[in-house]
Amino acid sequence: MVVSAEDLVVIDGSNHRLGRLASRVAKMLLEGKRVVVLNADKIVITGSKSAILARYQYLLDRTWLSSIERVQVWNPRRPDRIFWYTVRRMLPRKKPKGREALSRLRVYNGVPEEFSNFKAVTVEDALHRSEISRSGKLIKWMTLGELSELIGGKVRAE
Repeated sequence: MVVSAEDLVVIDGSNHRLGRLASRVAKMLLEGKRVVVLNADKIVITGSKSAILARYQYLLDRTWLSSIERVQVWNPRRPDRIFWYTVRRMLPRKKPKGREALSRLRVYNGVPEEFSNFKAVTVEDALHRSEISRSGKLIKWMTLGELSELIGGKVRAE
C-alpha cells in the first residue's frame, strides 16, 4: 500500500475531546484522507465519571433486548475500539462512500513503532485545554483508558 504524505494525517489523541475529535476525523475520512489516531487511551470524555460510566454500562447491558439467536448490539470495551465505533456511527456506513471512508481509519493505543517518526498533529478545536469552563464551572472528565478499565476492557499499548 503506497500512501502519499499529503493523504496521510497522523493525529495524537492526547487531551482531545471524544466527540469533537471523532467528528473532525469523520470529515477528513469523507474528504478521502487516510487518518491514523494515536494514543486513543488518552482521549478525554467530559462529564461526571458516574454519568459516563452509567451510560456505557447501559450500552453494554442492552444486548438482552436483541434476539437470542443473533446479538445485534455490541459495544467495545477497548479505548481504540470505542473511538473507532464513535467515528463509525458518524459516517454513512450503509453507503459505499462511508464504508470506504471507514476503511481508511486506523486507531491505536499508544504509538506503534511504524508511526514513531511521524509528526503527529493536533486538532485545535477538539483540544481539552482548561479545567474551568467559560462560565466558571469546573469541567469533569475522564480518559478512554480509565473508562475502559472500569467497564472491563483491556488497555494495551500497541
